Amino acid sequence: MTSELSKTFDPAAIEQRWYSHWEKHGLFRPERPDAAPYTIVNPPPNVTGSLHIGHALDNTLQDIVIRYERLRGKDALWVVGTDHAGIATQMVVERQMEARQDKRTNYTREEFIAKVWEWKHESGGTITTQLRRLGCSMDWSREQFTMDPHFSDAVMKVFVDLHAKGLIYRDKRLVNWDPKLKTAISDLEVETQEVKGSFWHFRYPLADGVTLADGRDYIEVATTRPETMLADMAVAVHPTDERYASVVGKDIILPITGRRIKIVTDEHADPELGSGAVKITPGHDFNDFEVGKRAGIAAGDMLNMLNGEANVCQTADGLVPDEFIGLHRFRRDKVDGARELVVARMKELGFLIPHVIKDKDGETQEHDAEPRTIQTPFGDRGGVVIEPWLTDQWYVDAETLAQAPIKAVRNGDIEIIPKSWEKTFFNWMENIQPWCVSRQLWWGHQIPAWYDQNGQVFVALTEAEAQAKAGADAVLTRDSDVLDTWFSSALWPFATLGWPDEDAPLYQKHYPNDLLISGFDILFFWDARMAMMGRHLTGENPWKRLYLHGLVRAADGAKMSKSKGNVVDPLGLIDQYGADALRFFMAAMESQGRDIKMDDKRVEGYRNFATKLWNATRFCQANGIGASTTLEAAAATSAVNRWIIGEVVETLASLDKALADLRFDAAANTIYHFVWDNFCDWYIELIKGNFDEETRAVAGWVLDQILVMLHPFMPFITEELWHAQGQIGSDRADYPLITAKWPEPAAQVDGAAKAEVEWLIALLTSVRSFRAETSIPPGLKIVMGLDRRKLTEGRFNELASLFVKHGPVLARIGKLEAVEFFHTGVRINLSDGQLEDRTEERYVLPGSGSPFKAVGEEYIVGLEGLIDIDAEKARLTKALEASAKEAKSLEGRLGNANFVDRAKPEAVDKAKADFAHHSAEVERLQAALERLG
Repeated sequence: MTSELSKTFDPAAIEQRWYSHWEKHGLFRPERPDAAPYTIVNPPPNVTGSLHIGHALDNTLQDIVIRYERLRGKDALWVVGTDHAGIATQMVVERQMEARQDKRTNYTREEFIAKVWEWKHESGGTITTQLRRLGCSMDWSREQFTMDPHFSDAVMKVFVDLHAKGLIYRDKRLVNWDPKLKTAISDLEVETQEVKGSFWHFRYPLADGVTLADGRDYIEVATTRPETMLADMAVAVHPTDERYASVVGKDIILPITGRRIKIVTDEHADPELGSGAVKITPGHDFNDFEVGKRAGIAAGDMLNMLNGEANVCQTADGLVPDEFIGLHRFRRDKVDGARELVVARMKELGFLIPHVIKDKDGETQEHDAEPRTIQTPFGDRGGVVIEPWLTDQWYVDAETLAQAPIKAVRNGDIEIIPKSWEKTFFNWMENIQPWCVSRQLWWGHQIPAWYDQNGQVFVALTEAEAQAKAGADAVLTRDSDVLDTWFSSALWPFATLGWPDEDAPLYQKHYPNDLLISGFDILFFWDARMAMMGRHLTGENPWKRLYLHGLVRAADGAKMSKSKGNVVDPLGLIDQYGADALRFFMAAMESQGRDIKMDDKRVEGYRNFATKLWNATRFCQANGIGASTTLEAAAATSAVNRWIIGEVVETLASLDKALADLRFDAAANTIYHFVWDNFCDWYIELIKGNFDEETRAVAGWVLDQILVMLHPFMPFITEELWHAQGQIGSDRADYPLITAKWPEPAAQVDGAAKAEVEWLIALLTSVRSFRAETSIPPGLKIVMGLDRRKLTEGRFNELASLFVKHGPVLARIGKLEAVEFFHTGVRINLSDGQLEDRTEERYVLPGSGSPFKAVGEEYIVGLEGLIDIDAEKARLTKALEASAKEAKSLEGRLGNANFVDRAKPEAVDKAKADFAHHSAEVERLQAALERLG
């Protein structure tokens, strides 16, 4: 590693080199057998996945935490791995086969699975390479996969054990069925889209001559899915709806099928919506399923009218007419489906109630249906409308398993951050439904269940064990389904550490985990299920804290999606700005679960921040400032050096608190402002030209503390600078920053030095602002005056001492020639800090100067001869008028309710920000004019 830094900071030149160095030397998990453990596990990405902006946020936050704890000396383990992603992976391989005019069913199950493994070894795991580019310091030597033999064994054991306890069972219930993939899918794999559809109204005739109170012999129902009437089993009305009180319990004879169904009462029917009567198809609607159960219809008796491809099949009662059998549920490929035929037959039979509208001329027109925009569920991978489908599946008794995690969160054993998510957690867990864990796929953990010729099921770890249970004469067939990938990933915090071998060293030391970081969108699908499995299987909570971050949204706040074309590629941002800049952006913008708006300019700004630190280090090197040799602060006598040591102490305390509270934004902003403002902008400026031995030692020590504190956020540039500094004055080439020690300054804040330097900084800031506002040429020195009569004796002596002590700095940075104390005969020449005793007539009189306030005092600066006062007044007046005009216009716009209510939120926010800016400019310019007299 060379110590000479190039003139420009080039992230690409250092990132791959340092990451390879860390991984090659095992520095992501150094040998620390006696150190306290700290453990996190990454949400395992799909083996088919590639790095998206959500991954970048999630893994950046985890890496900040793990690097921080590693620097603090912990045996920090970040478990990494990938999920076998049953549906996604099987789809990838099948698509490749289709491209070769091949298909899965040309092979046995075992042959197809062998092809999936072949794909996995050749092409799977792209995302793990991309995580390395982000700088993730995971323990790659122990990379896990949910289909690894040890993990698969754990999955099988859990299924068998839970089944033996009655916590896994087989049941007939509705599932989200993807007719294209021909499998049940989870709610997370369902995307709701707005689709232009229709709302049909039908007459359902009452049986046996029964009529309503108003004389009608039918009940009106409305539906967006007319095809499902082929499997209707009831009509529901609200218990308090008097319109239907006389017919509750009576029969309806369904048109087309002739099926007799009951009129039942249920609060699901809304009297204010439509006719107040709802058709109930329990075999094809989740709400109807529950209504059907409440009406006493057993799941096994509920009618199913569709097969796995969403084509009409005969119902159990045999009442679906033959002309419907085999039709697809919808029109496709220009061929009418069951929906279109049902509507046509209902219209022919006189049971369709037309939708009547008036045109612009007042003429009425009849249409078969009312146009509606319908929230429609689609499979996120299959891309077709999901069908609620009644099938036999395997379920976990989630209600029982949820009790322990609910208690753990309530009593504080599991801390959810932000706390606001607790309400959502409790609401879901306390109303949890049975968890469907079977999938109709080939790739995945095949369910360890065997059926005999009579359909009796035997669950066991092996076929031999199942055969022993069934008896020698039984002919067994294994269940062809596999387990939901969320089932296996629910074991991630402990099965990756060697469980169920509770004596495994990693399990003994690193379980429970310390922290889980995940997106809020998988709180139920993964986080809650880990909590359920962890508590039940290990007796302990899988982690002590759960941090839920928000989504990364597009710049306008919209959710990113490929269809909108607003997806941001994190790898493109890394190519453009470097991984450190992207990481710092993620941390600085992550505010306890709030969504992050993507902003390339902010990422670019953090690239500039890295460049500023790079240049500051080059400046230090050019002046002989190298690495420190001790953890504790260097000895210091000068106020500036004592001040900067104190600033390190305060920054460290703030940073530690922010990271302990998982306030990533506060942590990032703390180190950012210390580096940019205190170190680069002020300390380096204040010590220029005064590089004595003490200052070099202090500056080198402070820069070291910066590199250590910044390392969790920006690992690449800090490691590069650490090594470059280490070869100036002290050789630490074999002491990498990634495993250095977290700062231990062994110092206190020096209150006197802090007050002194803050006075100096505040004065220089005010002088700079005054010079800019009055357009004094940059190189022109000025004289400031103070009225001695307004100062106490003590304050006069204090100020005089400060001006003498810091005169050269004030002269160099503030371009100040002298300070004069009116009515005392004292003038201090700042360039040499000398006091002069002169007659008062030689002084600048208060009335001939422009006043400005700084650090509680009012100073006077004589401007005559320095600037063209009349021209400056004209310039300020013109600018004042422009800002006043703009502020008035914006005030009017913001006072207009139409604008505030109807404009886009970002337009309103911009108007408010512009108004605040121009209002402040008016005040500033008025003050500047007043100073000119």
